[in-house]
Amino acid sequence: MAFQRDGYCVVPDVLSAGHVRRWRSLIADHLVDQPPAPGLTGPYFLWPALTHHAALRALYEESGINSAVRPFLRPDLALPDPEVAQLAITLPPHPRHPGAPHIDGLTPTEDDGRPGTFTVLAGLLLTDQRQHDRGNLWVWPGTHLSTAAWLRRHGADALRDAAPYPPVDLPAPLQVTGAAGSLVLVHYLLAHNIGGHFGTADDERRETVYFRLRAVGHRERWRAAVTDPLSEFALPD
Repeated sequence: MAFQRDGYCVVPDVLSAGHVRRWRSLIADHLVDQPPAPGLTGPYFLWPALTHHAALRALYEESGINSAVRPFLRPDLALPDPEVAQLAITLPPHPRHPGAPHIDGLTPTEDDGRPGTFTVLAGLLLTDQRQHDRGNLWVWPGTHLSTAAWLRRHGADALRDAAPYPPVDLPAPLQVTGAAGSLVLVHYLLAHNIGGHFGTADDERRETVYFRLRAVGHRERWRAAVTDPLSEFALPD
């Protein structure tokens, strides 16, 4: 499967047009309550907790995200609902390409000092991102495998001090593209970063909702998960 090889994939048509509209309406409501600063361009993030927002939790459950992710995971691993959503907005114009990639959860770490590892990043594309440079996510394919190899040599705990990304050789990056309603799945260890939006102020802003999904038991076995990067995933037949 491409996900195991590349560390990411795009699943089309996960959301219906109606669900896309509802997600976008929910984002608009959050932006009314927490608007970006006047004149801001570029990335703007909000981090609502699902436990505090019943509408967000209900919409997550109705959208079938867990069902779309399940085939990629080992069948014996349960997948709880996420704790927090990341509402990721990019306001044009923001004409830049990312430099170095990063890995999530290293700065800051969790309260006990454990890096904030998880199983898979799931991103709902709510605006059309079939063209490049519209706030697309950038990825460095295959780096989940090379990073896991580095961690096997240096020990899983070396991840705590590896921000923004472990010192592995990086291939050429790619921009992830997809239509609104697509689901982007990204392995936790994959090098990634947010891209620029080269549109004008009159163009549509980029909207993506990310969930950091953590299979049951991941926190207890995180060292195994980052040194054996496919251990939580279904292997191809």
